[in-house]
Amino acid sequence: MTYFDDLGNELTFEKTPKKIVSLVPSITETLYDLNLEENIVGITKFCVHPVHFRHTKTIVGGTKDAKIEKIKELQPDIVFCNKEENTPEIVKQLQEFTQVYVTVVNSVDDAVRMIQKMGLMLNRRVDAQLINHKINLKLDDFKWFIKDFEVKKSAYFIWYNPWMAAGNNTFINSLLTLNKFDNIYKNKKEIYPTIEAKRIRLEGDPDYVFFSSEPFPFKDKHVFEMGRFTHHASAVYVDGEMFSWFGSRLIKSFDYFKSLRERITISTFK
Repeated sequence: MTYFDDLGNELTFEKTPKKIVSLVPSITETLYDLNLEENIVGITKFCVHPVHFRHTKTIVGGTKDAKIEKIKELQPDIVFCNKEENTPEIVKQLQEFTQVYVTVVNSVDDAVRMIQKMGLMLNRRVDAQLINHKINLKLDDFKWFIKDFEVKKSAYFIWYNPWMAAGNNTFINSLLTLNKFDNIYKNKKEIYPTIEAKRIRLEGDPDYVFFSSEPFPFKDKHVFEMGRFTHHASAVYVDGEMFSWFGSRLIKSFDYFKSLRERITISTFK
């Protein structure tokens, strides 16, 4: 069996891969939802869903500093990585002793395609079809829900010191667009550009400024600091997993986006 990952790398298997290592939290969750719990042998310290994996699976470091020798000891048949979350160096070292599937997911369509390919590779076609069916139903329902909302300008921050925002060609940006939020940083060259807080009005003067729960845990002091430089923007804390975890998490995300709309009229800057 021959497959190609999202970077065009060829993977060949004589039989269905059984031992799996995931270096991507959202893929770990998706593998679990594909009923592959027994096959998962290694995860990162950031793979927090499902919770019990912290006690039943081998932790192999982080997404950017995975312990290669520890992974090698697990003798995996396949390791799942992501172009954005894992470094090229990690992928190259892993490819020296095992098959590595690198994902590139910048949209809901990409996520659905990823789940379908995982189902084929791992002999979980029916499970993958079921997950994608649920995602597509939720997506269609949300599109109907959001169709009459006015497009509003937004900024979505992921890091502090320095300030960093989600830019174009990111899964976050695609979900902002789906939610009818026009990302003021979508035209930046970098996918996660570094931002000068004092220039936020000049950059686009957003209606909403989103502060993600991950990877940086924003607090009120950060919101107040940014608030000094905004004009009329509303500050909103958001669940970063709902905006950045591709895969089966999307089944929950669209309901979250509905509830988000119910509370973003209140400004925490004022």
